[in-house]
Amino acid sequence: MARRYDSRTTIFSPEGRLYQIEYAMEAISHAGTVLGILAKDGVVLAAEKRVTGKLLDLSGAKEGGYGGSGEKIFLLNSNVIGGVAGLTADANSLVNYARTAAQRHLFSYNEDIPVEQLAQRLCDMKQGYTQYGGLRPFGVSLLYAGYDVHHQFQLYHSDPSGNYSGWKATCIGANNGTAQSLLKQEYKDEITVAEAVGLAVRVMGKTMDSTTLGSEKLEFAVLTLDANTKQPHAKIYKPAEVDALLSEQGLAKKEEDTEMKTA
Repeated sequence: MARRYDSRTTIFSPEGRLYQIEYAMEAISHAGTVLGILAKDGVVLAAEKRVTGKLLDLSGAKEGGYGGSGEKIFLLNSNVIGGVAGLTADANSLVNYARTAAQRHLFSYNEDIPVEQLAQRLCDMKQGYTQYGGLRPFGVSLLYAGYDVHHQFQLYHSDPSGNYSGWKATCIGANNGTAQSLLKQEYKDEITVAEAVGLAVRVMGKTMDSTTLGSEKLEFAVLTLDANTKQPHAKIYKPAEVDALLSEQGLAKKEEDTEMKTA
């Protein structure tokens, strides 16, 4: 039955479903996991990288180029970090759109764009791609971790349909059901950034397909307030910093694993 109604996003099935949007969401469920946790003094994002290999040139990521490694976590504005799950090419298009929208707001009003307003801007565009013929939905979901003076620290999730919602902690991508259940058990309303970082690393360790955690398979970012300026400060971890963080949490890959790879 679905085959008669899934060729276009503009056709409803008799059950009132838009199959192309459901297929886009299915593509996201096979992508690398992205996890977000809202703390009382910041927001934490963690993501699983799927594109790995010995011959891959990671020099740009090691030097900490603007906006991260270019695969999972991006700096959208000085007050917003984005984590993406799904088709990376689609994500690049949305990230560029979000950065442009944020800069237009800064130019017009001389202040950083509110986090929810940025999520709304992207969702308005994503919704348009579900309504007009000849277009397909974006095969990507985003987590927005941000801060503004109106609602302080916030965490939002948007999907290909154009819906968005606010969360205390959430997960998108592969194994998101397992991660959600772990977060429900361990999340506390008064959690600090330091505790949220530990929780994120533990949950990623239990949900990632990989047996060992390392900087080549994990991206990490934290948004906090600068102690002096009281302005939002986004930190996207470099590979060496990710490895150091995993060592602190006791989840770094073992020496024998490294030796086996080099042998």
